[in-house]
Amino acid sequence: MSEPTNEPGQRTGRRWNQGLRGVLWVCGVALVIHVIPLFLPRNMPEQELAIARATDNVEGRLQFLVPLKHNDKATAADLRMAAELLREGAPAEAHDLAVEAERRDPNALETQLLLARICDRERMARCVEQSLGRAQKLAPADPRPELLRADLSEQKGDVEAATAALSRAFSRTPGDPLVGVRYGRLLSRMGRPEDALKVFTSLEGKMPAARLLVEQGLVLTKEGRSREAVGLLQQAVQKDPKLVEGHYQLGLAWFQAGNADAAEEALRQADRLDVSDTRALGTLCTLQVKAGRLEGARQTRTDLERRFPQRMDAIREQCRLP
Repeated sequence: MSEPTNEPGQRTGRRWNQGLRGVLWVCGVALVIHVIPLFLPRNMPEQELAIARATDNVEGRLQFLVPLKHNDKATAADLRMAAELLREGAPAEAHDLAVEAERRDPNALETQLLLARICDRERMARCVEQSLGRAQKLAPADPRPELLRADLSEQKGDVEAATAALSRAFSRTPGDPLVGVRYGRLLSRMGRPEDALKVFTSLEGKMPAARLLVEQGLVLTKEGRSREAVGLLQQAVQKDPKLVEGHYQLGLAWFQAGNADAAEEALRQADRLDVSDTRALGTLCTLQVKAGRLEGARQTRTDLERRFPQRMDAIREQCRLP
């Protein structure tokens, strides 16, 4: 009697079955690892916060975060995090959590700032002012309450109030480049170029010289003082030849000064320094159309479309040819 033979097909079938069992086993272990935590008692705020962060919709987050208000283990920081996760979609519940955070830690500046943002989301102007007022009392030298006031004012289109808030913030942190640059730009936007230039002058030595020259050049360009702006921006790119923004703004200033050739060269240099961005060539194409250089504009747009085929519609919208 002959013994059974292991045909190739049988061996392949066994290996396939073994492989399938292995895959199913791995998938089963992974499923258990992910499911077990859902059945464990969850009395730690960190667990609720972690699950809520992994939940996309607000309704799903509510069931994990709202109970933290009554969880004795939840710290003020935990409650602030929960409120932040609900701020956009469920501001009323976020407000309750932030108030509880305030009760547990009345001296936390971060809680007052969060309350101000939540109240703004709920369109409760008085609540916003009260929260910002408490924040200022808690930290008189901290610029963050005024910076937040500037944010909220600017969002509402109240540039004057935003500028006043930034003035107070800058007085609390004189020489802070982040606050100073924002304040200077807003002063320029308000039509106060000399005040803006004074602010930027006060930042000398506090930020890279080339970037400061670009900010000063922007003020002059906005005021139509294009020749002066060109001089400052040329200094900027000499100090930092790889500063993309310097070459870009120099191109705009040159065009405003009436030198289209120099403008093109500066914008092309900005493009060479950052070939992943469409802004420089897109702007060049627009300026070429304005100058009546239609053949050059067609070539520039064609170059952009070849380099960024996935952005073709946006490119054609930015640079419309007659």
